Amino acid sequence: MSKLKTTRRAALGLVAAAAASFGLQANAGGHGIDLAGKTVEWIIPFSETGGSAKWANFYAPLLSEALPGQPTVVVKFMPGAGSTKGANFFQEQSYDDGTLIFGSSGSTQFPFLLGDPRVKYNYADWNVVLASGTGGVAYLPPEMAEKMNGLDASGLQGEDFIYGNQGATRLDLVPTLAWEMLGLNVESVMGIKGRGDGRLMFERGEANIDYQTSSSYLKGVTPLVEAGTAVPMMTWGSLDEAGDIVRDPTFPDIPTFKEVCDATEGCETSGEKWDAWKAFFVAGFPAQKMVFLPNGASNDAIVTYTKAFEDVKARADFAEISGARLGKYPQMTGDKAQTALASATQVPEEAKAFVVNWLQDKYGVSLK
Repeated sequence: MSKLKTTRRAALGLVAAAAASFGLQANAGGHGIDLAGKTVEWIIPFSETGGSAKWANFYAPLLSEALPGQPTVVVKFMPGAGSTKGANFFQEQSYDDGTLIFGSSGSTQFPFLLGDPRVKYNYADWNVVLASGTGGVAYLPPEMAEKMNGLDASGLQGEDFIYGNQGATRLDLVPTLAWEMLGLNVESVMGIKGRGDGRLMFERGEANIDYQTSSSYLKGVTPLVEAGTAVPMMTWGSLDEAGDIVRDPTFPDIPTFKEVCDATEGCETSGEKWDAWKAFFVAGFPAQKMVFLPNGASNDAIVTYTKAFEDVKARADFAEISGARLGKYPQMTGDKAQTALASATQVPEEAKAFVVNWLQDKYGVSLK
């Protein structure tokens, strides 16, 4: 187990306490910070080709305009160890003057949830100022897509697939578990530094199945679909108010994994495996990307960044420009971001136990 400053149970308690007190703190009289003439460094723990890069590069100039003093916001990529390298670096930093922020992703959250021994970071030490929901789309080469019968993926069960995988304990466990549930034989090539690198493997013919988060799919895969070299297979879906999986609002014409599973013999949308898949989907996508200030951030800094992101969301053109770049998903600040953080950093013990055993059986990864 990783040696965090507190146990994960204590961390979750601290997250919940922060959610309860944030509103009071935000109104307690902070006057904000001035960042005139400064450069804000935004650490992204992935390569510059994936969805996190596109998300940060979308927000960076807007954040620069919205922050007091209009500082330069520079995105710095720090890939390695499936994002734990950059997250561990951020954990070692303490608040100074508001010029350092961090962009987390589901692939950063999952190792924390699963007790990956490389994790030295603790979400309870950080200060969330934005939580962004997203989705994901799986896609195939056209010759493979033709083997599906409508939503039924049974025709793919005799094929051999190659997938570029960031790591067993990363967000990629959502697609790999889904494909296993569909009865597909997918071999993972481990250790890619970002999902954009997986897309490049697909483009070069080194992989024949892939998935991208929505922002990367919109920019990087849509041209492949238009060119006829990629065909969408399914999305992971979205959650409605009742917590049920429905079609992704950004891709309403693409069926969900739940629909494909229901149509494919041998795949079940109930039971232990389904419950585990859904739990990690919920932890990984509705609050898939988050922005944090480091440990020790002042209330003034938290209020300043929260207001800046709220001002960005209030732009008259925000719905249009964000929909085209990020998709149609919630962008949450304040109490809603705190609630999203809590949901993204906890899963039921039964789901965690299932995934821990599955990772051992499938990849020989021991987290016990």
